[in-house]
This record gives sequence, structure tokens and C-alpha cells, in this order.
Amino acid sequence: MGHDGNGLQPEFWARPLVATALAECDMATLLDEVRSAHGWTQSQLAHAVGYSQSWVSKVLRGQQMLSVDQIRDIARTLGVPQYLLRIGDRGGEDPTKRRDFSKVAFLAALPVTPSISYRAADETTAASLAAITGAQRRLESDTPARELARGAVAHVELTKRALVRSAETPFAIEVCPTVSEAAGFAAWLHADMQDIGTARMFYRFAVDSARRAEHPLLEAYMLGSLAAFEIDHDDPQLGLSMVAQARARTGSHPPPTARAWLACIEALGHAARHDAHGALRCLREAELAVAAGERTVSPPWPWVFPFDPGKLAGYRALVMVRLGRPQDAVAAFTESLVSVRPAAKQQALLMLEIATARRMAGEVDEAFTLAQEALKAGVVYSSERVLQRVRRFRRDYEGPPSLLVREFDDRLRSTVV
Repeated sequence: MGHDGNGLQPEFWARPLVATALAECDMATLLDEVRSAHGWTQSQLAHAVGYSQSWVSKVLRGQQMLSVDQIRDIARTLGVPQYLLRIGDRGGEDPTKRRDFSKVAFLAALPVTPSISYRAADETTAASLAAITGAQRRLESDTPARELARGAVAHVELTKRALVRSAETPFAIEVCPTVSEAAGFAAWLHADMQDIGTARMFYRFAVDSARRAEHPLLEAYMLGSLAAFEIDHDDPQLGLSMVAQARARTGSHPPPTARAWLACIEALGHAARHDAHGALRCLREAELAVAAGERTVSPPWPWVFPFDPGKLAGYRALVMVRLGRPQDAVAAFTESLVSVRPAAKQQALLMLEIATARRMAGEVDEAFTLAQEALKAGVVYSSERVLQRVRRFRRDYEGPPSLLVREFDDRLRSTVV
């Protein structure tokens, strides 16, 4: 079609709605105004910017986040005056300003009613936002994810707005990481609800936010979290590639906690691919890191808890289950439970792993007793993640239906009626 925005008159960019969208980098409003001014359909706008109609539709509805490069390319394609958009071209603008705005422009800042005056960010903003995420995380341990999800998503939007307001203040560098933390928690909740697409979107946004914050350890943490998510959802190769990226971000001398955690996630990835050699190699690396970490006072943020022998034993148990070594798995689980007291939902997932190891060892009644306790927790806490694992546990059992198994089946059926 060869459409571009250069035919729009200068006064178009001075319209109040357009000017506000430019100032706030509100790409949804801006694209819709350009589309309307040209008389284009959504399909024609999509063709003009070189994206699919469904992608453009999500942008217009505020459901698709844009990177700085996407904003810049779309603006150039449509002839949007980039100096008004406050991003500028790659050459010509002040590099310091470009760095400042790159941290906020990619968020496609939400429209803000012009008549409302928002207080600028100050030295308390980042701490307050981080405290909210921390409180939400503490509630998550024994609260259904669906009861927290709306608040968590709203908090992601709040951190984004705070980042926009802090863009020209000295506090932007402190506010920026809070966006990543909030998005990572929203991802965790949606994963618990088995809303896989939304969880993946928030994880990727958390990674992108950490990268924009120029915080390598936070980026490594979010990459590792996304890697664990992908491995858990049957794409170990993708997960392993993300672990490699995370390792690169931690540098040549990573903190022991980061090294141990990433090595364990990599071990899970290798185990999911039935690569025993790779999995055991990574567990040995984690052991060395844990030993080194015992000499440190506290783990580096964003890791909150130290990676101790008990946690390593828990990961070793998970690896052994996936490698089909039930006796080693049960022994490692026993070692782990001596020092680790997981929260309710996490404990249910752990019981299912132990149940799997018991079932593999031929201890069917013990396995289904544990699985039944996990099922109860999944129902009480409305954890679709736990319930989905329970169903997977049942599908994997092909033995005779004993009385205990039939009772388990009755309870499982009652969760879907």
C-alpha cells in the first residue's frame, strides 16, 4: 500500500489528544488517531506498520507491550515526529536523555487524564512499590492465586506509571527494577492458575524490564525464572538456552547463590531431556557453589533466601525423579525436609514429587496417600498448578485400581463437577 504518515498536517500533531499521547508515549491512542486520520481499517494500519492485524488490535486495546525499537520503527514508518515522541532517532539526541527515556518509553505508558495531577516520584517511591510486591508475595504462600492476580496486575500498572513519573528525576534508577519485580510476581500467579500465555508474557516483560533497568543480576534472576517455567512446561531446550543467557548476565564471578540456583535449574533441564551426565555435572557445580555460599553473610538481591544444602537436596530430588532414580529421589527428599519447611502450595507440589518417586519404587499405596493430601491442598488453595500436577500423576499410573486408587479417583472427579 505504501502508506506513511507524512501526509498528515502539522496541526494534527498539536491536537490535544494526539499531543498528550505523544508526551506520554501512549502508542495505543497515537496509532488509533493516525489510523482514524487516514481513514484506515485496522488491517490497513497493520499493513502500514508491517505487523499482523491481531498484533495491532492488541496494541490498540492496550494489551501488547512495545519495546523502544518497535516504537521507534513504527514512528518512523508512520512519519510520527520522533522529537515530539521524546524518543528521538539513534543519532542526534543527547545520549543521557536517550538512556533515561529508553527505560520508560518501552512501557508504552498508559493514558493519564490530563486534568489529574500526579505527585512526582521521590526517595520513598521505590521502597513503597517494592514493599507492596513483598507483601503480595507473603500473602501468596497461603492465598489462592486468583484472589491476588487482579491486584498484582494492577500493581504492575502502578509501577509502570511511577516509572513514567520518575523519568526526569534522580529516582528513576531506583523505581525501574520495581517494574520487573512486580511483573515477575504476576507471572508466578498466572502460572499457578495455569494461564500459561499470560504467565509467559509477564515473565518476558519482567526480563525486558530488568534489562532496561540495567541491573544484570535482576535480569539473570528473571531469565532463570522464565527458564524454570519453560522447563516445567515441557520445553527444556528453550529453558536451557535461557539459563545460558542468565549465566552470561551474572558475569565471570557470579555470587554463589546465583550460581547454585542457575546450576540447579540447568540440571532440571538436562534431566527433562534424560541427560543424566549433564544433570549430575550441574548438581556438582551447585554443591561447590553452596559450599562457597556458606561463607557469605547474605544472598544478593533479588535472591531473598540463601541457597543452602537443604534447598540443594530438594533440587537433587527433583532431578532424580526425572532421571527415574526413585531411591535416590526419596533419600534426597528426606534430607531436604529436615531443613526446609515449604509453604502450603509448594509443599503440595513437593508431596506430588515424593509420590512420584514412591510410585516409581513400587510403593503404590504410599504414593497415592501423598497424592491425595496434595489434592486436598490444591482444592483448598484453588491452585490449578497443583491440580494439574495431580491429574498428571494419575495419568502416569497404569497399574491396577486398588481401593485407595479408586478413592483417589472419586476425589479427583469431584474437583471437576
